[in-house]
Amino acid sequence: MSVVVVGGDYLGSIEKNLYSMGVTELLHISGRKSFGKNKINVPRDTAFVLVLTDYVNHCAAKNAKLVAKAQSIPLVFAKRSWSAVEEKLRESKII
Repeated sequence: MSVVVVGGDYLGSIEKNLYSMGVTELLHISGRKSFGKNKINVPRDTAFVLVLTDYVNHCAAKNAKLVAKAQSIPLVFAKRSWSAVEEKLRESKII
């Protein structure tokens, strides 16, 4: 399972916990600077896109949302803490 994480300079325990959930490939985009929707390459087998709302540029979050929606990939917005990420993943029934 592949996951794209947008936002956050450092993932810390989030990365470790995602790998323990079965994630095999993790693509991290810091999201501090804005990027165009054409500059993000989402792998085809991406299970979901995770946007960390604490540390992300508004434009980067919007572009991540557009890319995920265009490819019909589930999108999760959460704060940059594992408990918040896990809660949002359970709410959206991804895990």
